[in-house]
Amino acid sequence: MFDFVRKHTKIMMFVMFLLIIPSFVLFGIDGYNNMSDKGEVVARVGGLEIGQAEWDSAHKAESDRLRASMPNLDAKLFDSPEARYATLERLVRDRVLTQAVESIRLMTSDSRLARELQENPTIAALRRPDGSLDMDRYRQLVSSQGLTPEGFEARVRQDLSIRQVEAAVTATGLAPSAIADMSLNAFFERREVQFVNIASADFASKVNPTEAELDAYYKANPTQFQAAEQANIEYLLLDLEGVKKGITISEADLKSYYDQNVARLSGAEERRASHILINAAKDAPSADRQKAQARAQELLQMVRKAPDSFGEVAKKNSQDSGSASNGGDLDFFAKGAMVKPFEEAAFALKKGDISDVVESDFGFHIIKLTDIKVPAQRSFTELRAGIEADLKTQQAQRQFAESAEIFTNGVYEQSDTLKPVADKLKLEIKVAEKLSRQALPGAKGALANAKFLTAIFSNDAIEKRRNTEAVEIGPNQLAAGRIVKHTPARTLPLAEVTPAVRERVVAARAYDLAKKEGADKLAAWKAAPDSAALPASVEVSRDQTQNIPPAMLKAILRAETKALPHFVGIDLGPQGYAVVRINKVTARPAPTEAVAKQDRSQYSQWWSSAEGQAYFAVLKERFKVEMRAPKPASALSELATAALQ
Repeated sequence: MFDFVRKHTKIMMFVMFLLIIPSFVLFGIDGYNNMSDKGEVVARVGGLEIGQAEWDSAHKAESDRLRASMPNLDAKLFDSPEARYATLERLVRDRVLTQAVESIRLMTSDSRLARELQENPTIAALRRPDGSLDMDRYRQLVSSQGLTPEGFEARVRQDLSIRQVEAAVTATGLAPSAIADMSLNAFFERREVQFVNIASADFASKVNPTEAELDAYYKANPTQFQAAEQANIEYLLLDLEGVKKGITISEADLKSYYDQNVARLSGAEERRASHILINAAKDAPSADRQKAQARAQELLQMVRKAPDSFGEVAKKNSQDSGSASNGGDLDFFAKGAMVKPFEEAAFALKKGDISDVVESDFGFHIIKLTDIKVPAQRSFTELRAGIEADLKTQQAQRQFAESAEIFTNGVYEQSDTLKPVADKLKLEIKVAEKLSRQALPGAKGALANAKFLTAIFSNDAIEKRRNTEAVEIGPNQLAAGRIVKHTPARTLPLAEVTPAVRERVVAARAYDLAKKEGADKLAAWKAAPDSAALPASVEVSRDQTQNIPPAMLKAILRAETKALPHFVGIDLGPQGYAVVRINKVTARPAPTEAVAKQDRSQYSQWWSSAEGQAYFAVLKERFKVEMRAPKPASALSELATAALQ
C-alpha cells in the first residue's frame, strides 16, 4: 500500500485535495481542531475540557522530571493510580488559576520577567565570564522541556501571574501572636492517661469456624478471592543500543574520519587575554556611548605608547569589577566563551598584540592577547575508541529512524504476527508470561511501561489477538506485542483458597471478641472506677506520642474532659480495642522565646496555607470544576504526593 502511495504521489495529492478542501468548507478549521483525538474527557474547568491524552502527556512529563531529579525513588510510585490522579489535580489547579488570572486581567511586566530570569540559578549558571548569557546553552535548556526560548519565557510570565493570584491571599494571611499562642497551647495540650489494649490476635485461638461458615463467608465476599487477569505475550523491542550493536565501522573509515577531524578531536585552541572595559549599556543614550568610546580611545593611546603598563592601566581604569584587580586578566578561554565581537578580535590577534577599541553590548574593550595554548595533536590509537563510538552512534541514529518506520508499519500491516518484522529487522521475539495490567514487581523496560501494558490489554489485542501499535516506551525505544494466551479475572474455587478464607474468618471473629471484651470492660469500669485494672499512667501529647498508634492518640486528645477521670473506648479496627482512662489535663509547658517564635512562624504558614486552600475551593466553584475521572480509593504516599505537587 505504501509503495503505491509513493509511486502515485500526484494522484494521491489530488484525491486528498478533493477530500480535505470540502471538509474545511463545511466544518472550518475549528471543526478539525475539535475533532482531534483528545480521548475521554477526564475533567472540566469552566467551558474547557481536559482529555485523557492531555492527562497522559502531563503525567509522562511529570514522571520523567521526577525520575531525573530522584533516580533512587521507586518508579512504581509514579505509575500508581494515586500518582496519576495527583497529576490530574495539578492540571486542574493550573487551569483554574490561569482562568483566575485572565478574569482579573493580571499581567506580568517585561521588567518583572527579566528580574525573575536573572535570579533563576539554573539560568545564572549559563552566563559567561563577561556576564553575557550563552544563548546556545539557553536554547538547549529550554528545548529539553520541549519549548522555544519564547515559549519558555511565556510560561514563566504565566507562572508569575499565577503566583500573584495566590499571593493576594496567602501573603495577607494574619495570625496574631495571641491567637497563635492560644491555638498552639491547645494543640500541644498534654493528657495523663492509663490504657489497656485488647488485641484481636489474643482471641484467634478461640475461633474455630465450621465448613458452613467458611462457605458462607466465601460466597458473601467473592471479590476477595479473585485471580487477576493475566496474559502470556510475545513482544519485540527496537532501540538505539540494539541497532548500534549491529553496526560495524571499517578501519579505513575510522582512519579517514581521524585524518579529517584530528584538530578538532585533539581539543580546541585556547587564548589568554587581558582587557580594559569602559561600561556602556547597549540601550544607553547615544551621547553616553560616545563619551565611553572616547575614553576607551584615550586609554588605547596610553597603552599603545607603553604596552607593559597595560596591567596597571587596567587596574586603575577598567570598569570590569571581575578582572580589573587582576590587571584585566581573563585567563584562558576557547571559542564560544565570550561575546562575538570580543571573541573575533581576540582570535585575530597575535601574542602580545593590543586590539583597537572593540564595541560590544557591555561597552568598549581594549584587548591584549597574552598567551595562546594550542593542544598537542593526539594519535589515532588514543582517539580510535571514541571515534568508533561516535560513528556508531551517528549511523545508529540514522538507521533507527528507518528501522522505526519499518517497525511501525510492519506491526500494523501484518497485525496477526510479529515474525515478519522480527525477520526483517533481525529482532528477537521475546516472551512474557502471567502479565497483568499493572507492572509486576521487578519488571523492567516494556513490561514496566504503563502505556505498553494498556496497549496489550486493549479490547483489540484481547479479542482479536492483533499486534499492538508501536509504543514509544522511552527515547529511541519502541515496543509492540501481541497476546498469545489471555486469562480473564475469575473467582478462585473455594478449595484453592480455603486457608485464606479461614484466616479472614478467624481474624473477623477474633476482632469481634476483642471488641466485645473491650466494651464490657469499659462499661464495668465506668460503673466502678476503682475496679479498673490498668497499668501505670503516661503523659501524652501531639509532640510526645509515647509510641501510641495515631488513631488512638487522636481519640485520646479529642475526648471530653469536663469531668475527670474519664473513660474512653477506642475501636482500633482489625487490631482490636483499647480502653483508656484520662486522669488529668496538663497545659503545654511554656516554650523558650526562640521555640515560641519558630512555632508562631509555623502556625502562620499553616494559616496562610489554609486560606489559600479555601480560596482555591472558591475558585473551583466559581469556574465550575468537574472531575470526571474517579478518585482512587487508597491515599497516595506522603513522599509521592509531595513530589508531584
